[in-house]
Amino acid sequence: MGYPENVPTLYPEGYASMTDWYIAVILGIVEGLTEFLPISSTGHLIISGHLLHYTGPKAETFEIVIQLGAILAVVQLYRRRFLGLLRPDPEHAFSGMRGIWLLILTSLPASVVGLLAHSYIKANLFGPITVAWALGFGAIMILVVERFTRKGATATLDEITPMQAFGIGCFQCLALWPGFSRSAATIMGGMILGAKRGIAAEYSFIAAVPIMFMATAYDFLKSYHLFAREDLLFIGIGFVVSYISAWFAVKGFIYLLGRMTLKPFAYYRLALAPLVYFFWAG
Repeated sequence: MGYPENVPTLYPEGYASMTDWYIAVILGIVEGLTEFLPISSTGHLIISGHLLHYTGPKAETFEIVIQLGAILAVVQLYRRRFLGLLRPDPEHAFSGMRGIWLLILTSLPASVVGLLAHSYIKANLFGPITVAWALGFGAIMILVVERFTRKGATATLDEITPMQAFGIGCFQCLALWPGFSRSAATIMGGMILGAKRGIAAEYSFIAAVPIMFMATAYDFLKSYHLFAREDLLFIGIGFVVSYISAWFAVKGFIYLLGRMTLKPFAYYRLALAPLVYFFWAG
């Protein structure tokens, strides 16, 4: 029995067969592995979507929804820090209202700029040339920051100051340029403002939760009508896989930062940029 006419589904034929579930699995893995690394999840999802022949408004909304899985992984990994925001902890400065205030300061700049420029960004910055340039420019910035930034003095999350939090938020505005990478922008911002590389990364992960949640909710509320009840299993698979892969990506990234710089990620971005252009423009 077929689906009623004019009911939007994920597939042209209106059916989501078991053989199509691999698309949700692959995109969930790509999203989870790349969302919190300084390599741009946008660029990787562009390539993956074109290789899988899964593109268009519905695909874009699906990619937004599965971001919530990656966000949940960070909440799970740093659950004590997030629980600490609900009540002051005399042993941790990053807790209670002070911790919430720091996250507000970090989220504010990109939230305001993103809200004002959302339509412009969607219309003008989501293209093969602009995303490829964002990947390349971000890579060069990573190399410059690694070369000229002195070793930071801020060694724990509890030492993050309001000025640092707001400054990191200003750097986060660079992530509104698709392909730049929110993680890269905030980690570099933290390092420039005096945080050690690993702490800049951890604060980047935690600070990502409110801004990503708001952006995801905003985009989903505008596009949820594209989905039908039959799509829920497909979405659920992508969500769960994104959560699992993000959990491993964040744990692995923190481990690696204790033993290496961000330079390998910069070189990887330089190699990825022409591929993004080729797969999108081609």
